[in-house]
Amino acid sequence: MAEETFPYQELLEYVVKALVDHPDDVKVERKVDEMGVLLLLKVHPEDMGQIIGREGSTARSIRTLVRISGLKNHARVNLKIEEPEGGRAPKKEPLEELKI
Repeated sequence: MAEETFPYQELLEYVVKALVDHPDDVKVERKVDEMGVLLLLKVHPEDMGQIIGREGSTARSIRTLVRISGLKNHARVNLKIEEPEGGRAPKKEPLEELKI
């Protein structure tokens, strides 16, 4: 039996695959609970910057599109972008080695 896809899930996949360099690595998982629908987005680690965007603007826009599409389909939809294995590298202190 094939898994049912919903319009907001298809929209998310379409938008994200158009933005990233590795569209084959885009995975969308759908979970339903008492709070509504949660879409979990997994992308290739190199594509995280393209999905997040400058200061999170792209991620915020994608979330808005998915939320509106969900409302049209009578569902409360939220998006979680999962960090790849290893997560972010720790920030280095600037000019730490130049202190006298």
